[in-house]
Amino acid sequence: MWRDSFRLQIFCLLMAVLAVVVLVHNFFQLEHLDDYTVSGSNWITENNDQPSLSQTTKTTRKPYCGYEQQTLSKRERAEQESLLAALQWPKPPDGKIAFLQSTDPVHSDFVIVKPSRFFKVGDQLEVVVHVRDFQGKPKQYGGDYLQARIHSPVLKAGATGRIVDCHNGLYKVFFTLLWPGEVKVSVTLVHPSEAVQVLLRLREEKPDRVYFKSSFKSGRFSETTECNVCLPGDLPVCNFTDLYTGEPWFCYKPRKLSCSSRISHAKGGYQKGLLTHEESLFFQSDVNIKMPILSSGPDSVIVKPKAFTDSSNMDRAEDPTVSPSGYYYEDLWRPRSHWIYHFNKSDDISKCLQGKVIHLFGDSTIRQWFEYLTAAVPDLVEFNLGSPKNVGPFMSVDLKHNILLKFRCHGPPIRFTTVFTSELRYIANELNGIVGGRNTVIAITIWSHFSTFPVEVYIRRLRNIRRAVIQLLDRSPKTLIVIRTANVQELGPEVSLFNSDWYSLQLDSVMRKMFSGIAVHFVDAWEMSLAHYLPHNLHPKEVIVRNQIDTFLSYVCPLQI
Repeated sequence: MWRDSFRLQIFCLLMAVLAVVVLVHNFFQLEHLDDYTVSGSNWITENNDQPSLSQTTKTTRKPYCGYEQQTLSKRERAEQESLLAALQWPKPPDGKIAFLQSTDPVHSDFVIVKPSRFFKVGDQLEVVVHVRDFQGKPKQYGGDYLQARIHSPVLKAGATGRIVDCHNGLYKVFFTLLWPGEVKVSVTLVHPSEAVQVLLRLREEKPDRVYFKSSFKSGRFSETTECNVCLPGDLPVCNFTDLYTGEPWFCYKPRKLSCSSRISHAKGGYQKGLLTHEESLFFQSDVNIKMPILSSGPDSVIVKPKAFTDSSNMDRAEDPTVSPSGYYYEDLWRPRSHWIYHFNKSDDISKCLQGKVIHLFGDSTIRQWFEYLTAAVPDLVEFNLGSPKNVGPFMSVDLKHNILLKFRCHGPPIRFTTVFTSELRYIANELNGIVGGRNTVIAITIWSHFSTFPVEVYIRRLRNIRRAVIQLLDRSPKTLIVIRTANVQELGPEVSLFNSDWYSLQLDSVMRKMFSGIAVHFVDAWEMSLAHYLPHNLHPKEVIVRNQIDTFLSYVCPLQI
């Protein structure tokens, strides 16, 4: 009998030890779950259902590039292939092109087709650009990145043009003449075709040329490691892939601390030495970056008013995708697809936003909207959330008019100074947490911080945001959603390698295509920055921001005609 009792005690002891071992093992797995790579993209389904934890898959700790290992539905893959095909850029002939054979804006010129003909408002103006190399020889291929606009300095009027690459060293530019008076033409070489190919190579081969870091802390111990969408090498990593969107993000694992001790995210820096000496010649200020191409003849035309027509309707266009989307006249933006009201008084803004909750999601270019509105409306007072300067989140409240204005930056990659990990949120997840309704206004911009990555990374992010937008509009159709496009900026040799207008143009094109046909509105910050007379700036000056805000508020409070 005592033997049976002893055996029972031994069995119970073994079971207790086994239970402790299992408990410790499970705790270790929970502690280091984020040390393993999770292919969050496997959660994407054809019917757009939300992902569940049971759909995750584990792999070993190998270098992970999420944009290369996405699992897409047939529809998503077809869309991505179509988007990438639309971004194809003309290439120079095979082989290296010497600097002296690259595009020289000084030797290049443009001519206005029939400059002395009779022009009236509404007519098309055609310009032909001839590009030549530094030896004055005509180029035989295309691929240069040009920007063009018409403007009347006295009237503070301006509009962009539509550029057509003829692939033979000639470019045609088409302008719609939208106001009477003397109208000047300006053409700018942003990058020669040879430089564009370098930018393309960097985007595909050096997606980590902007790197990020995170701080890990536990008690009095702290460590900092590098982070990114894709990490080279075979070192152990912490996997911070978002469980709901599948957006990949990784940091090298600290030597002593656990992945769960991560407390902040920040921009790490920019890689140096990205170019060969020959390549660097294609990126020279005052030589071939944003340099004017001059006319070989007249650079302006005289435009007469359009007769027998209501002048208030002469610039209207039914197609919302019309080019240009709008123009400046007397420093005021005039969209061509809808009417706009200019909110010159703070009371007008307060009246428009009364009873509204306004969510601003994105980067520092939409943070400008938060700053402008908070400064323009006296009763809108910023509530101190203790957030880092220029990072957020931020919130302003107008108790008198019952207005709540909020700004939150988008999730990584984002090149801000220290962002607490508790405040790192993905726009799609934030949208999923909004009830919506007729008093809910949402504005989104996301582009600048994705310029160094392959376009697939950006497509994935927009796909998640678009899915959340569609679901929000499905449950709350009266919710107003506005998208602020990208804008042009000042460029130099270094900035061009990370934030060139060419990168921004490509991302902006993807965004417009992916959100076409959805009940969202656009503020065309691209044309509003390109058509204006002020120097290009990543953060446009107040006069441009004011026109952006007028356009935004005109969607919130449509002008009754």
